[in-house]
Amino acid sequence: MSTTHQADRPLYRVTFSRITGQDRQGNDILTRPKEIGAVWPRKNGKAGAILNLDLIPVELPQRKGVIFLLPVETANNGGRR
Repeated sequence: MSTTHQADRPLYRVTFSRITGQDRQGNDILTRPKEIGAVWPRKNGKAGAILNLDLIPVELPQRKGVIFLLPVETANNGGRR
């Protein structure tokens, strides 16, 4: 039995992949994603969410990377999207 409430868990994990180059078709080549933060629900049922970054990659403001939002798996959805 888990004592963790749904509100105690983030909605999404935030990861960042740096762009290291391009392949022959012109697609970006990315590094392995690194977790940099999370997206949390607002309290009292308010609309929207709060983005909390634990670190800000130097490549982010230079537009040399990609941010991914990954849904947090719960016992209810089992990781389904």
